[in-house]
Amino acid sequence: MAPQLARTIRIVVLSCYCAVVVVNVLATGKASTAGLATCVALVLMLFAVQFALTSAGARGWPLRWRIAALGVQVVLTYLPEVWFGLDWGSMQGPLGATVLLTLPGRVAWPLFALVLASAPAIVLAKGESVLYACYVVISVALASVIIYCQTKLTDAVQELHDTREQLAKMAVTQERLRFSRDLHDLLGYSLSTITLKGELVNRLIQTRPRQACEETVSLLLVARQALADVRLVSCGYRDMSLREEAESAASVLTSADVRATVDVEVARLHPVVDTVLATVLREGVTNILRHSKAEICTIKATGEDDMLLLVLVNDGVTGEKTDTRAGGGSGLGNLRARLTAIGGELTAGIGEDGLFHLRARAPVQPHKGDTGVVTATAAQDTDTTGRAMA
Repeated sequence: MAPQLARTIRIVVLSCYCAVVVVNVLATGKASTAGLATCVALVLMLFAVQFALTSAGARGWPLRWRIAALGVQVVLTYLPEVWFGLDWGSMQGPLGATVLLTLPGRVAWPLFALVLASAPAIVLAKGESVLYACYVVISVALASVIIYCQTKLTDAVQELHDTREQLAKMAVTQERLRFSRDLHDLLGYSLSTITLKGELVNRLIQTRPRQACEETVSLLLVARQALADVRLVSCGYRDMSLREEAESAASVLTSADVRATVDVEVARLHPVVDTVLATVLREGVTNILRHSKAEICTIKATGEDDMLLLVLVNDGVTGEKTDTRAGGGSGLGNLRARLTAIGGELTAGIGEDGLFHLRARAPVQPHKGDTGVVTATAAQDTDTTGRAMA
């Protein structure tokens, strides 16, 4: 409604200025019926040109088109004064506004001053008083300013409306991406664990039925927790804990016959940093379960002055996929983006020992200047990745 209302007000303003001319001609009583019809026709033509030149689309016209239209308005502004005299003089106000709206600033302002100066010059040339000439100058200047400002206001309202619509579309797109990424990350970890435990139960059911029953109970718990976490995809921000995630990772890796060593020596962390590092750990373990045949895995987190270091080392190099893309629902590029948002960094690759090293460095306190980014990233990336494995 706002853009439409602004455009309606612009039309009303222009109509009022055009109506003033017709009323002036009627008030003098000098014009014949044919003269009055001519006046109305000229006013309508001038109104159409004025409306076209003050529309938002006119600012995008080629300069020669704008100059040609402005030339038509100049003719319709000054030529009718030959027949209607000073009763037509108020139309110089709309012309001044059009000059300011149509031409570049370095040309528009001198021409506007010329239009403003022509108003009293014509009045004085017709033998009117200086006082009346001052009144005409003020009237023309006021009309120019009102039309100019009202047109700019209409443009601003339309731009604001378009921006809000664009932001709304971006928010919808962002939410879809968040939902897709979170669902992917969550189910990837949970389903990998469920598959792993299902295979373990299948192996144990004949030889060690008691242990198979225990693993079945664990599998059911994981499935229930996965179902509960999926429902949280659309919920708000929720913290994750690096310590809890490390304990969960150790349990899952052990079930996968991976010899896991976990050493998390960090104090209480900032919630955002804790969540990001826990997300990195979860994604790293998920990649090990999905893409490698690791037999050993070391998880270590330590503090270094104002920085925290999380290291994942495994020997499943042949199957490891080192996705370095910056987007997507998972991959090292996505993890790198999350760490960059809080002032950290991520590196991954095969070390001199032949093992795959995933290193994540993060500040103890996230960067103050990136608060908005950190909040958005944390909210989007951790809504659903907190408890896929209890």
